[in-house]
Amino acid sequence: MKSTILIILTLIVNLSFGQTEKNANKIATENFVKNYNNDDYNAIFSMFADVMKEALPIEKTTEFLKGLKSQAGNITNREFVKYENGTYASYKTTFERAVFVLNISIDDNSKLNGLFVKPFIEEVNSENVISNLTIKNGLITKEQSEIIFESTKKFPNNTQISIAIINNEKISYYGINKEGDTISTIDNQKSIFEIGSISKVFTSTLLANSVLDEKINLNDNINGYLKVPFNNDTKISFIDLANHTSGLPRLPSNLDLENVNPENPYKDYREKELEEYLTTHLELLNKGEYQYSNTGAGLLGYTLSKIENETYENLLQKNIFSKYDMQNSTADINKLKGNIVRGLNNEGKEVPNWEFSVLVGAGGIFSTVEDLSHFAVSQFDYTNKELKLTREKTFELNEKMDIGLGWHILKSQSKNLWYWHNGGTGGYSSSMVIDDKSKNGIIILSNVSAFNPNMGNIDKLCFELMKTLEKE
Repeated sequence: MKSTILIILTLIVNLSFGQTEKNANKIATENFVKNYNNDDYNAIFSMFADVMKEALPIEKTTEFLKGLKSQAGNITNREFVKYENGTYASYKTTFERAVFVLNISIDDNSKLNGLFVKPFIEEVNSENVISNLTIKNGLITKEQSEIIFESTKKFPNNTQISIAIINNEKISYYGINKEGDTISTIDNQKSIFEIGSISKVFTSTLLANSVLDEKINLNDNINGYLKVPFNNDTKISFIDLANHTSGLPRLPSNLDLENVNPENPYKDYREKELEEYLTTHLELLNKGEYQYSNTGAGLLGYTLSKIENETYENLLQKNIFSKYDMQNSTADINKLKGNIVRGLNNEGKEVPNWEFSVLVGAGGIFSTVEDLSHFAVSQFDYTNKELKLTREKTFELNEKMDIGLGWHILKSQSKNLWYWHNGGTGGYSSSMVIDDKSKNGIIILSNVSAFNPNMGNIDKLCFELMKTLEKE
């Protein structure tokens, strides 16, 4: 989730080069860049004003900056652009693997009291993009066609998006392909994409299955189910892993993202590394608070596999995929069958698929919108106890969102509750939302990179299409 001060989000930047950089801002930014490139996050923290230190303790600051470094690399160039909101000095900042806008604000003592990072977005000329989207056969309405075109016209050529529209349990499929600056329809409901973190819903469904089979209790600690001792005898429960309140970090501290292949960052993080993390490095921060954690979801999948003495893939096939007629879904890249859509990076070039290895429960599933729609419609069967259990509130985050098991429960988008999750990897973005009262849902799979500055349009498209169903 996004921090209140350190934040990455997507906005369009309109550049204005008419302002002059103040010397104090220049010195502060030069020091920030030097310390960042030297991995000296303590030195950056020492540059913070007290209000920043209080809002962002050293642990959170380090986690954020390490994440930025793993995604973008070192800073190679910066160019002062303007002052935003009268306080932030805004820089077009070139990293080794990305270009961001870096905004830095300082107080009267030249201490940092604001730090803001967002993707740098050149204005994309989408005026020449042609829509060949059809509304024949009543698959979508004219309004839905316009929403789809407006949400996708800035994506690179060779983008594919596969959509399932579930209206009162009735499923329609709609696919689009952008080629030569023309967006056309395509039949791709059987095409395979990485679904990213939507995998967490399936990991939690395996958990619900084990609970109903009385093999475990939600509040049990996982410690007794694993053979390795936990550092400082730290206790972690199943429910805390499923609703992101365990206190585990987003990624394990011994997964050094600066020394992995950025095009397949999890591949070499295996059982040995996870056990080393649990026995030597494990430390919980803010336990009992919501803190989105790939570590936690990966550990949950790993623990359930150990309990059943089965691979995560076999558990999925036996307990979920076969049950819900998900014939083209797998968590094993070597078992892919059918047409896989190649993932694209933020520049529209093909990239390898991610292999999550021991953390597969956090994001390693491949699927199709056809398969996911079968799973989604099954959520509308109130006699299905395992799926119902995953949708029950386990933690109240705020007035707009609760957490179930895997699902995020949205309370402000509609008069009904929406159950939602999204996903993003190096070559793919996805979003899935259902309303079990109206029996509506939208599922979107795409080969739009999670690092594409417009990837937020996937969630936007998902929610806007969902709202059109409420008008019918």
